[in-house]
Amino acid sequence: MKKLLIVSILFLLTIIVPVFAQNNSGEQDRMYYLNVPVEKIYATSLGYVIQYRSRGNIIATIGIPNEWFYDSAGSAEMVRLPAGRDWPTMSIFYRNGEFSHIRLYVHRSKGHWTWGSVPQGTDVSRFFTDRDSFRIQY
Repeated sequence: MKKLLIVSILFLLTIIVPVFAQNNSGEQDRMYYLNVPVEKIYATSLGYVIQYRSRGNIIATIGIPNEWFYDSAGSAEMVRLPAGRDWPTMSIFYRNGEFSHIRLYVHRSKGHWTWGSVPQGTDVSRFFTDRDSFRIQY
């Protein structure tokens, strides 16, 4: 009888406890993302300069600083993928309407035609003026 009582109490606890463990604060993080096709990626000493397609097939350019890739919880992540037609792409994630992080899906080989090189002496600092936020032209 004692075993049945103990088993029934444990059973009730496994059903009831998860209900109270949920976050019932009423506030939810609303995450959404914007995925854009990337045309060319340029590795520079300041970071990556990305040329992407915006509305109307207009090529826009933006810079992602190197510091964003260093931390494990940084603002940027690069995912190297094998050859395919679906990438390179850039996914920009927003939390509650504000920039959260960016993820680049690129070809793993830097010899691929989507990777470019910047001529020596080219000033790319204009793409890295705002290092705290990310404003995409779309």
